[in-house]
Amino acid sequence: MKPKRIILIRHGESEGNVEATSYETIPDYALSLTQNGRDQALAAGKKIDKIIGDESVYSYVSPLHRTRQTFEQIESVLGEKNVKTVEDSRIREQDWGNLRTYEQEKNIIKERSDYGIFYFNIENGESAANVFDRVSTFFETLHRDFLKENYPQNTLIVTHGVTLRVLLMRILRWSVEDFEKVYNPTNCEIFVLEQNSEGEYELITPLRTD
Repeated sequence: MKPKRIILIRHGESEGNVEATSYETIPDYALSLTQNGRDQALAAGKKIDKIIGDESVYSYVSPLHRTRQTFEQIESVLGEKNVKTVEDSRIREQDWGNLRTYEQEKNIIKERSDYGIFYFNIENGESAANVFDRVSTFFETLHRDFLKENYPQNTLIVTHGVTLRVLLMRILRWSVEDFEKVYNPTNCEIFVLEQNSEGEYELITPLRTD
């Protein structure tokens, strides 16, 4: 049986969010949370705990350091309510290639904005369309998990900005144009989807759009 609620959250503030030159020396996967990011994640854990109440949750976490560290803070609040944790690389952030300078970063952002975020392919990296493809295979696994006996009432997915938007696009059947109108989530921003009477998921969190 499908969970009644799917909760998506972006990781807390990372080194890369506060210092763009971090990408010159630290691989994207190895960026850590700042102290503020850990505080954000702990506060988010308390919000999620309030959302699920006495219910339990099954968690899926991107394996990148900042998402794992975010989940550690969330789990410290949820405790035994979190019945299982699965790391899944398919919900990692869009691949931006290898180490890059600040100037390269700015050029990529401008070129991507000019071309269109969804289809723009980052050199040695991915497009958001590529992320959509791997996220779609993640949903195949997710739906198989939903069939497990005693699957919890809640699913938690701890991921990244672009990937979170792609997940929403996949669940809510957005067009590419819809996707590109939605602002990237802020650090530890939470999005909640709940089943309606017809068994479809509806987003109950307000979206920030153009």
